[in-house]
Amino acid sequence: MTGSLLFEAIVFLAGAIICVSIAKRLGLSSVIGYLLAGVLIGPYVLGFIGEEGDDILHFAEFGVVMMLFLIGLEIEPKNFWNMRKTILGMGGIQVGGTMFLSYLLFTFLGYDWEVALVISMAVALSSTAIAMQTIKEKGLMNTTFGTSAFSILLFQDIIVIFMIGAMPLLSNSRAGTQSDHSDSVSLIASLPLGFQTIAIILSVVVIIALGRYLIVPMLRKVAKTDVRELLIAAAFLIVFGISFIMELVGISPALGAFLGGVVLSNSEFKHELESTLEPFKNLLLGLFFMAVGASINFIIIAKSPLTIGGILIVIVIIKAVVLLITGRVFNLKLDQKLLLTFGLAQVGEFAFVLLSFAFGLNILEQDQMDMLLVITALSMALTPIISIINERFILPKVGTKESIQRPMDHIAKSQKIILVGFGNFGSTVGRFLRSHGVEATILDQDSNRVDLLRKMGFEVYYGDATRLDLLESAGIAEAKIVIIATNKLSVTKAISKIVNEKYPHIQLMIRTKNRDDVYALLDLGLENFYRESLDTSLALASDVLHQLGFRKYTLNRQIKNYIKYDETSLRRLAKASKQEKNYLFKVRKELQEQEELLDADFKRGIDFDNHWDSEHIRKALEKSNTNM
Repeated sequence: MTGSLLFEAIVFLAGAIICVSIAKRLGLSSVIGYLLAGVLIGPYVLGFIGEEGDDILHFAEFGVVMMLFLIGLEIEPKNFWNMRKTILGMGGIQVGGTMFLSYLLFTFLGYDWEVALVISMAVALSSTAIAMQTIKEKGLMNTTFGTSAFSILLFQDIIVIFMIGAMPLLSNSRAGTQSDHSDSVSLIASLPLGFQTIAIILSVVVIIALGRYLIVPMLRKVAKTDVRELLIAAAFLIVFGISFIMELVGISPALGAFLGGVVLSNSEFKHELESTLEPFKNLLLGLFFMAVGASINFIIIAKSPLTIGGILIVIVIIKAVVLLITGRVFNLKLDQKLLLTFGLAQVGEFAFVLLSFAFGLNILEQDQMDMLLVITALSMALTPIISIINERFILPKVGTKESIQRPMDHIAKSQKIILVGFGNFGSTVGRFLRSHGVEATILDQDSNRVDLLRKMGFEVYYGDATRLDLLESAGIAEAKIVIIATNKLSVTKAISKIVNEKYPHIQLMIRTKNRDDVYALLDLGLENFYRESLDTSLALASDVLHQLGFRKYTLNRQIKNYIKYDETSLRRLAKASKQEKNYLFKVRKELQEQEELLDADFKRGIDFDNHWDSEHIRKALEKSNTNM
């Protein structure tokens, strides 16, 4: 019974639901819940899943594959070029510094230089899965820490291609020293080792060419069918197809998926692919974290706990020191440096790939491989716990203070406004309010921005606005309006839930990115949402029509009508499931009705304007004749 696929699925789902729910109730990251679930159901505690979780871990890597594909979709080549100094600078210092110190450590411990170099490569890589999941959960993507961590992780995801490409050369230097461990079906395994590196680089070029000349035309044909299931199937075909090709030539499937995402980042299907794969990615990532927890081999730990514990501690310290130096070089504030240090000090999931690849090339021995895999899994499991210690006990003492004492003559506002998030959107709202004599209390998680705003005289609180104690410190009990200007839907939902439960009298005014966000908020019974691109796009369209000869007054009236009809349509569509076969029909019907209403309003407006113009001219002439 325990070997049944259905039984294992039940165990995984039950473990995830129970442990993640407990973790979130305790205010912990969901990653901790998944890792704990994996440890409990693994072969060394309750023994519910397969031997050492290897098979599950291999399958669960598709979560990492999908995550990197989606990250690739977000990295447009133009944006990548604009970030090149941060990516190459911060990433280069972190990877180079960690590799150098790790290499010295393992050569000191008596490892051969080839083995030490491979291990130092693996140690230099942090966990994109854990770091990005935590950053997105906490809504930190647009902070200094978020952009810095993203730059370093992106550099690591790219440099690992060259690390894998260099490994056959290291294997060549150790030829004949070990038996063959490889059981892979790599197509390039029979090539001379020098040509294997060339083949790996060529495979990257092939992925780029396929994305541009095969995948995009295929998606266009699929889109013409108007069948959503086919588009979902096409999205999976792209991810799995690219991953399979990469696996055939001995490269990590996740890296191929990342490249495929970058290639498709400028296509018209970018947002559709993101919305299609996002739910599957989150579920598979949870499975990956559980598999990591299940793969922690407690037998190996019991055999040499001091050795494993000592190496683990030294590796974490090395990575922490290098990350602190990196933050120092790029002038990050202390709290941002600490977030970066504790967030990326683990060994990442690509270490599993590198170490397995090195083992297949006879560079690593079995006992070395087993020990390093345990250290990697332990470092990933400890990261969320260390980050919580940093956020709750270290940052409040040494980082940016949540609030500062203001002068006694500061005028308290009788109608208090709280503004959450002071990025591009929030700053415009805040400055416009201030220009009319209305002060807003600001909550933001970017310490650099907080310090600047305090110097400018704003009342600012630093921290996570999903914490009730921070909201109460900011005076939410006396507030009348809370403006949520963040761009993270999960953060918006969390804040809205707290405010509605504890302070139902407060009016919420919420920024949203698109129609999907509005649907989610309407499902929660929320109102007063503001789509960030709606007014700007309508203003542009209005100016175009004005240049073509339309009256400005008429266009302004039509903009108001458009917004009114569009919001009414949104509320109707929010009640319909996107999975319904007739959903697209409903959308087309709503658009047709909206256009008909606007056309009727426009014709009535022209008649009214013409009448107003004639009356205005007649009265002006009568006044002129009277004066004469």
